[in-house]
Formats: sequence, C-alpha cells, structure tokens
Amino acid sequence: MVLDFKSILDLVKAFPDEKTCMEYLAEMRWNGDVVSPFDETSKVYITARGFKCKNTGKYFNAKVGTIFEDTKIPLIKWFMALYLFSSHKKGISSHQLAKDIDVTQKTAWFMLHRLRYAFDSPAFAEALQNTVEIDETYIGGKDKNKHESKKSGGRGRGTGKASVLGMIERGGVVVAKVVPDTTQATLEPIIGYFIQAGSNVMTDEYNAYNNLKTVYNHAKVHHGAKEYVNGMAHTNGIENFWSHLKRGIDGIYHWVSPYHLQSYVNEYTLRFNTRTFTTSGRFDLVLSNAAGRLTYKELTK
Repeated sequence: MVLDFKSILDLVKAFPDEKTCMEYLAEMRWNGDVVSPFDETSKVYITARGFKCKNTGKYFNAKVGTIFEDTKIPLIKWFMALYLFSSHKKGISSHQLAKDIDVTQKTAWFMLHRLRYAFDSPAFAEALQNTVEIDETYIGGKDKNKHESKKSGGRGRGTGKASVLGMIERGGVVVAKVVPDTTQATLEPIIGYFIQAGSNVMTDEYNAYNNLKTVYNHAKVHHGAKEYVNGMAHTNGIENFWSHLKRGIDGIYHWVSPYHLQSYVNEYTLRFNTRTFTTSGRFDLVLSNAAGRLTYKELTK
C-alpha cells in the first residue's frame, strides 16, 4: 500500500484516523514481514492487542523502537509534520511548525529533531565513484554578532567555525560530514571511506588534498588565482550544495549549535539526494527509516 499525495489536503484524506496511520507506518517499516523490536529472531503473532513477540511474550505496535515511541502526539500530526518538513525546500522552523500543527514550540522543536534522525537514510550509502568533487565549508555565526573575544577576524579555514567536508558525485548524490578539523590526517580517511579508489576527484588547491593523487585521478582548480574551471576540474557542484545548505540554515534556522550541526547537514543532504523524488516518495523514504530512538535528554545534554 503506497499512497501518492501532492498536498496537505491529500495527506489528511489518506490518513483520516490513528488506525490508518499506524497501518501505513507498519507497511513502510516492515513491508508485510513484521519483525519484533525485542527479538528479531522471534515469530510474531497478530492479536487484538496488537503484535506479540513469541519469544519474549511482549506486545508492541509499529511505533515501538522508532522515533514515534512513547509519543503522546497523534500520528496524523507527525505525518503532517513530516510532510511539511520534507516538502519545504529550505526546511521549516519549529515556531512555524508549532503554528501549523497546533503544538507548542518546544514540542515542535523536539519533533523536528526526531525527524532529522530519520533523515540519515542508508539509501544513499553506496561508494561515490566516476567523477567526484570534494570541498570543505565552514559554518558559524557572523563576527559582528559575536563577543569581541570570540571574533575570528576572517573567513574560512582557521576561523573557529565548524568544519564540514563535502563530496558529490557528478550527476549523483552528495555526502557531507562534520569534521573536527580540516587537516590531511582527518580528511584523507573519510575521503577514502566514501570514494571508490581510482575515481576522478576534483578539488581546489588546499594542501590537505595533495596526497589524493596516490589513490585517485586528482585534478585541481586554483581558486586563489581566480581559476574556477580547468577543463573537467571544478568544484561548482559541491559549492552549489554549500550555498543551498547555508541559505537554509541562515534563512530558516538562523543559528545551529555545533552539537546538532550534523543532523541539520543530514537534513539538507537528504533533500538534495531526493531532488528527483515526488513529495510522497520522499515522505515514504523517511518514514521507512524511522527505526531508532532519540530522547529529549540526548538532544539537550
């Protein structure tokens, strides 16, 4: 049972009650083959009280073991939140979501973070190959808004901002990871993990990339010399993603703490990687990846 909805009205018509929502969540999660969250090897029975795990004797429903477990918020509100969050190109603030689905701002903030948890989809986990662009970016507050003692006096590398490494396969997907620094020792293992050996890699002239030529066909552009394209060598694709990421963070969220930055990066990464999906296709992808718990205590520690 896969539904196609193109508007919030379609969504409400498709899920008129909690039972319908629960059935759809179960379908997206298990595709007809229910697995016990208490014992994956156990046989599962369908009873009047819901599913029952034979080996443990425990009852459960589709929400157990997911981002929706123990929630007091009706699933239709969760589905509306997911629809709004995933369909808006730049995201949605907790203040706006709170108004749209009639919850408190604190609740909306918690809901959005739980949904971001599900945005970290394994659907795009295959190694990047062919031609891949690599670049880093730096995310943080503007100097004019900082205390005098914390002003960086500059932009980019070495400014005290949070660092993010990005890799994009031309015509394919993007991978972006928050990194503790942008030294060669930090970047090379991450690049090696995500990009298939022998691929064509394109970077700027940053010296942390100098040894990539031993594993890849490495070409550079020299941004310091105002060179932005050199034959096939350019980083325009990953820079386009950085622009999208920063416009979203600046325009919608205004500020993101380093502790939560990776989850926001995951949010924009999935939006980019599902740019050819329908609205309902993206909704289903996220819903199918809802397994896992994220508590308020973890978010605020």
